[in-house]
Amino acid sequence: MPRALYIHWPFCLAKCPYCDFNSHVRDNVDIPHWRKALFSDLHHEAPFAGDEPLSSIFFGGGTPSLMPPELVGELIHEASNLFGFIEGIEITLEANPSSVEAANFADLASAGINRVSLGLQSLDDSALTFLGRLHNANEGLAALDVAQKHFGRVNFDLIYALPGQTQAQWTDQLEAAIGLGTGHLSLYQLTIEPGTRFATMVRQNDFTPLGEDASADMFALTRQITREAGLPAYEVSNHARLGEESRHNLIYWRYQDYHGIGPGAHGRRFGHATTRHRKPENWLAAVDSLGNGIQQEDLLEAAVAASEAMLMGLRLAEGVDLAALGTRFGFAADALCDHAKLAFYTQQGLAWQKGALIGISEAGMPLLDGLLGELVPAALVSA
Repeated sequence: MPRALYIHWPFCLAKCPYCDFNSHVRDNVDIPHWRKALFSDLHHEAPFAGDEPLSSIFFGGGTPSLMPPELVGELIHEASNLFGFIEGIEITLEANPSSVEAANFADLASAGINRVSLGLQSLDDSALTFLGRLHNANEGLAALDVAQKHFGRVNFDLIYALPGQTQAQWTDQLEAAIGLGTGHLSLYQLTIEPGTRFATMVRQNDFTPLGEDASADMFALTRQITREAGLPAYEVSNHARLGEESRHNLIYWRYQDYHGIGPGAHGRRFGHATTRHRKPENWLAAVDSLGNGIQQEDLLEAAVAASEAMLMGLRLAEGVDLAALGTRFGFAADALCDHAKLAFYTQQGLAWQKGALIGISEAGMPLLDGLLGELVPAALVSA
């Protein structure tokens, strides 16, 4: 079974107002201290890897393109020594499109990164200002050009359904984005997350989010345009040419094993769920005293794991195999899904079933959260 490693670098130059990820702004970062701590956290995970080599590594954040390329290379080399790699391993790094970070792309490629995910977020300067980004559209396009010269595979993110955005404006931007030639696009609707600066701004009536109906129309439009361009959605927000899907994220969605190191990182390996300390200083202190940054580790009950697998797998266009999941977690296939509701929503065109395979249809994807609550039995979810 494929196995992955996630490495979290929590630092950013600024906190974006929409972001609820574990990212932090610090004036100084003690790189030698962080190198030692990341190596310790990595070594702690190695005994739990079994005999299966890594098929993917993902450097996420935060802004991991701010990491010294030498440190990135050292972590990749150490992971290879500890876990082993499959041939053709995917090694992704998230990057912001500033000129400073783009200048590191050649060194990052030499360090072993073979796929980069760029946080362009928009091709429009006014939208970038609203989103609190530190780059402008021209800088983003220049960074993308550099990335395409140095990495075999490139993804970039865009955020749509912004306040006041029209379908025509988004269509123009999306078609321009497709024309830039990457094999993967991550396209996210703006979501006002609790605890973010945008949540405060909405509460203070500084702006009004786009309405649900308009956002749903843009979601459908996005999937239509990308499908017609040969980059269909293989997950709710991720679109790719055949063979260009993110192998790392597929491991999450297919509920396969992954190790997570660094502040706030999560892991799932051999039926255990791990959570690292979220605050960078707390994570460092834990590693210094215990040799790892784990805040909590739990043995997952079979019902909990099966529920998570269902909730993750139904995000995918490929759906889930009830028979395979039942065998894996020790449940009858019928226990994993409310089949009466599945039949109803299939008749409504919102879900589908092909033998043991079930999934959410194109028409059902805008209603995914509600459908998950209907199809995955409460006894599994609450177990």
